[in-house]
Amino acid sequence: MPHVTRWPRKHALHPRAVPTESPRREAAAPAPRAAPTSRQRATDRLILVPVPLARAEPSALTRVTIVVPTYREAQNLPHLIERIARVRRSQALDIDLLIMDDDSRDGTEELIAARPEEWVRLVIRRRDRGLGAAVLEGLRLARGEVLVCMDADLSHPPESVPEMLGKLQQGADFVVGSRYVKGGTTSDDWGVLRWLNSRVATLLARPFSNTRDPMSGFFALRRGTFEAGRDFNPIGYKIGLELTVKCRCERVVEVPIHFENRRFGQSKLTFKQQLLYLQHLRRLYIYKFGLWSQLTQFLAVGAIGTVVNLAALTALSAVHVPLRAAVALAIWVAMSSNFVLNRRFSFSFARAGSWWGQYVRFVAASIGGALINYAVTVLLLGHIRGLLPQVAALAGIAMGTGINFAASRYLVFRTAHLRLTAP
Repeated sequence: MPHVTRWPRKHALHPRAVPTESPRREAAAPAPRAAPTSRQRATDRLILVPVPLARAEPSALTRVTIVVPTYREAQNLPHLIERIARVRRSQALDIDLLIMDDDSRDGTEELIAARPEEWVRLVIRRRDRGLGAAVLEGLRLARGEVLVCMDADLSHPPESVPEMLGKLQQGADFVVGSRYVKGGTTSDDWGVLRWLNSRVATLLARPFSNTRDPMSGFFALRRGTFEAGRDFNPIGYKIGLELTVKCRCERVVEVPIHFENRRFGQSKLTFKQQLLYLQHLRRLYIYKFGLWSQLTQFLAVGAIGTVVNLAALTALSAVHVPLRAAVALAIWVAMSSNFVLNRRFSFSFARAGSWWGQYVRFVAASIGGALINYAVTVLLLGHIRGLLPQVAALAGIAMGTGINFAASRYLVFRTAHLRLTAP
């Protein structure tokens, strides 16, 4: 289904959709379109938004677009709109609200069509659904010079937007609404497990940001900062972290907020979303750290392979397999295990290649490391009386790891692109 943008007007309750191409298929350099005014007729309430519209000078920061991704949030939207409206009035801010809805079919369309606010827009998304993709599309469609993203469940206070805008005017590249800086709070009924989950996830994101709350979905940045970003490839719900890394934001500032639990509807934070977060982190590690990230994953796989090697050696020794044969068989079992894990994780960008072809090359490339592993293990067992076979095997594994990584990276799972943006 095509994407349409709805502009609500007073006394117009039954919109007609005008189909258009997805904004992703727009021409390379289309002519800009003027923004609609409050005097447009009700019949103009449905317009196409195929290209970015005219916007203010970067230094003025006069117009702000708040992007809100939604899925079945119809109960929360009236309260959110009213709170944003109060901020607009009290601070005299030119704010428009862009709701990116993933085809909720929960009454959201009818709700927005019936509201009188001309500064509220709704985009129904029927393809490529997901929070990260919704936010990115919303940021591209936004008309403001300043872009703000927040949740629809009332956990993020719109009242903090003016302070965030102030930090941008003071020179910040990216402003985060934070639960964990001084003055930031969360609801009293946060359980220990939820708090621990949040802290662990924050710790895993530490290599990308020095902020206390890098996982926050409440953030603000200039349009120019967003447009300077490249290779966006988010998965899951932590789009703010993606933007911080891909837009190369150096001056990231936090403002304290009170994080409230949702009042209506159900949480979208499932176990699947947490697994997607880990996958997203892995993509960012590869993007930012390149070869070092691959080496880290390779070493992690090697650690698992070490356990497999020692377990196989112990099992073979227990059934009285001759020692040298047991060492060789254990090395082969661990080698096969490492191939499977490295193909899935360390060098996942090469998974399109032939499984058997890569396995043969992996074994061939690992022969050098395997021979060193075998030779060191057997040598130590022959010269040190009473040495446990497992200890000797550890020494052999350590000696062969470096050779195996170089061979795997540049011979087995080779790629034409040295700069990896995503697995």
